[in-house]
Amino acid sequence: MILEVAILEIQPGLAQEFETTFKTASPIIASMSGYISHELQRCIETPNRYILLVRWQTLEDHTFGFRQSKKYEQWRTLLHHFYEPFPTVEHYEVVQFN
Repeated sequence: MILEVAILEIQPGLAQEFETTFKTASPIIASMSGYISHELQRCIETPNRYILLVRWQTLEDHTFGFRQSKKYEQWRTLLHHFYEPFPTVEHYEVVQFN
């Protein structure tokens, strides 16, 4: 499993609209091959900051399967105009300890 982590800085005054639009956009990502789950959390100290956590079966499910799909174009159209600056997205994997 791969965890995609994106810190989203939302333009001032648009947080409520972003949350509503994100709810509309969520089924897009949830319909993708390799998708496991996602959650959006709002920062308590900085109300216009969110963290998006998406669990994918493989890195390629996100980087190729989603990002290079027509559904990503819909996602981008709905959400990307809210971000300032554009978020950095990183991927994490579980560290196994024996």
